[in-house]
Amino acid sequence: MSSNDAATRNVEAFHAGRLVARRLKASGIDTVFTLSGGHLFSIYDGCRSEGIRLIDTRHEQTAAFAAEGWSKVTRQPGVAALTAGPGVTNGMSAMAAAQQNSSPLLVLGGRAPAQRWGMGSLQEIDHVPFVAPLTRFAATAPSAEAVSGLVDDALRATVGAPSGVAFVDFPMDYVFSVAPDDARPGALTDLPAPIPPDGNALEGAAALLAAAQRPVIMAGTNVWWGHAEAALLALAERQRIPVLMNGMARGTVPADHPLAFSRARSKALAEADVAVVVGVPMDFRLGFGKVFGAETQLIVADRAQPDRQHPRPIAAGLYGDLSAALTALGERAGPGRDAWIADLRAVETSARDGEHAELADDRSPLHPMRVYAELAPLLD
Repeated sequence: MSSNDAATRNVEAFHAGRLVARRLKASGIDTVFTLSGGHLFSIYDGCRSEGIRLIDTRHEQTAAFAAEGWSKVTRQPGVAALTAGPGVTNGMSAMAAAQQNSSPLLVLGGRAPAQRWGMGSLQEIDHVPFVAPLTRFAATAPSAEAVSGLVDDALRATVGAPSGVAFVDFPMDYVFSVAPDDARPGALTDLPAPIPPDGNALEGAAALLAAAQRPVIMAGTNVWWGHAEAALLALAERQRIPVLMNGMARGTVPADHPLAFSRARSKALAEADVAVVVGVPMDFRLGFGKVFGAETQLIVADRAQPDRQHPRPIAAGLYGDLSAALTALGERAGPGRDAWIADLRAVETSARDGEHAELADDRSPLHPMRVYAELAPLLD
């Protein structure tokens, strides 16, 4: 459609790169990481017009990893714009990492013109078959008019449960051509609401936890993505449950909190009678379930059903809204568990005392812990 046609229909017209930027801006995205490439110039121009900051890196892999880092800090989709062909393939390691980490990442790819596809255009590669196994959503824009809706679909995919990576590439002839602004107002309004956990499973889990003498919580990355850190801390404090953390759950319960443990992990997981495994799969990080005692009852809570079978039987599965699940589990106060907590604290303290000795170790050759001890005051 020409600019004159758009004017006749009384619809403001932009090139489609501006439409990409408008959808990003409407969804609260204000930063895009990239390495300058000609296939993306219309998107850059759109970002400049919409007030979106462009951070130009030295390598596409850097751009994509930086975008994932941005998402981890902000809990919003990180966005990387990668030029066609080797630009996109250079970003694939970061896409794979983000998908494994459940990091919401949107990758915008340049693409050779559709009108000359198959004729040997510059950096002509069909990206979607490459990236599809690494993403939750991968598509090529079929027209300039479809750009806004496709960006919205990709953003929905990044923030679903589980969150992850979405990829859209834009043929140059479409993204540089004029398309009517479809005037989508504001942010996405049809994002799926978190699903409440099953009531029967929740009742069973609550009863199991209330009767436990040696409970433990093993918290992982999806506590962060599920905005469940406040509910996690409230559950631990109300029920008096020791908490172990890995991945991005680290810090959700402060390291100096009396219920936060790390060095006593092996003992806690092996001797617990009930373990709440929240936001972390039973993969290699948990010894494929073997870190728990043979008699340990497992309550698994996560944002979505797992994509593979648990490696050992569980007593209850709470899938959906993590904050709601943890809040419900924490509604009743637990029994006194002071002896269990003191037992774990003794192990924790002993291990840390040993580390303090290594921090002051004067042996030669130098112990790596001594190097850390010298650097730590400078890093604080």
